[in-house]
Parts: sequence; C-alpha cells; structure tokens
Amino acid sequence: MALVLHAHPFSSYCQKVLIALYENDTPFTQHLLADADSFAELAKLWPLRLMPVLADGDEVVREASIIIEHLMLRHPGQVRLIPSDAKAALHVRFLDRVFDNYVMGPMQRVVGDALRGAGERDPRGVADAKARLEASYEWLDGELKGRTWAAGETFTLADCAAAPSLFYADWVHPIAEKFGTVRAYRARLLKRPSFARAVEEARPFRAFFPPGAPDRD
Repeated sequence: MALVLHAHPFSSYCQKVLIALYENDTPFTQHLLADADSFAELAKLWPLRLMPVLADGDEVVREASIIIEHLMLRHPGQVRLIPSDAKAALHVRFLDRVFDNYVMGPMQRVVGDALRGAGERDPRGVADAKARLEASYEWLDGELKGRTWAAGETFTLADCAAAPSLFYADWVHPIAEKFGTVRAYRARLLKRPSFARAVEEARPFRAFFPPGAPDRD
C-alpha cells in the first residue's frame, strides 16, 4: 500500500518523520497541509487537526514518534532507528521524549507566543520556556559527551527528534558556546543527508517563522 504523509515541511514534528522516511529511502507521497481543504481532509483522519498524520492504506497513524515506530514495524529499511535490544531501545525512546518534551515543547511555546497579539503575550511563560531550554542544553551537554549521535554511534529515533528540536530551539534561544557538545551535535545533524534534505525543503517557508528566522543555517 502507498504511504501518504499529511504534513508541512516547515513543521518540526513533520521534519522528524521526514528524516525517518529519508533515512531509508521509503517511498511515500506528501500531502501538503497548506489550505482549508487540506486541513479539512486532515480533520477526517485526526479530529485534533495536528500534523503529521500517516495514511498506510486503510490504517491511519498519528503522532510523530508512533509513525516512526510504525515505519520500523511495517516498512523497515537498512537504517534501524529503534534498536532490537529492549534496553537499548528504552534508552532511545527516553531520549526521544527528552527532545520532544524539553526542547521541542518549550521552543514551540516561544514560537506560539510570538503568534499572539500584543495584548495576549505571556512574558513569564516565554521566560520559563527559555529557562527550560537552557536547563535542557546543560543536561544534554553532559549526556551527549563522547557520542556521535544521541544514543551512541548509531543514528536512531532520538536523532530524528533531536534534529528539528535543536535546529529551531537555537533560533529562539541560542545554544551558548559553553555548551560545545550540543553545538557540535547540532552541526553534525545539519550535515546528515536526511535532515539536510528536510532543511532545504523547508527553506522557502522561513519568512513565516513568527519570531523571525536568523540569517544562518
């Protein structure tokens, strides 16, 4: 059955899934979420209207991490993004949650605040989100030391989460030079062909980044 990914290339969570698809050259069709009609179709598959959503024949898979897990089960490739060893897989899933919840989450809170009207802004919420990012950078700087990728020497689900998380987080709260391990890891992710492709596909949409996209990357 043909895979159809309902997504937008500038979305961090969509990029997470795109990286997984590109890693294994998995054939799929991308249904661009860009207008009322495309979102109406998305709502039929997932009433919360959140992207990405994967249609695999008659099966509908929601949430980025679950989509990647589904791909590993139903459409495996040479790059095994989730280790076969249960304990190693648990560590990868833990790091996936760290990047989603403690990097991607606060980053999106900053971006979401920028979308609000002047009278609806939440300076305290933004400050708290940036403090969370700073704490996450500090923890990751120690956790990732000595590793090529998030969980070791093998590219995994955790890296699929890390790439867009750190990419956009550094835009809203720059990773300080003192966190050299995290900065070097982010640079390696940008050179990974799967993520480099996702970044290039999203480049035309940078003008829409609410806080303003920096002139780099």
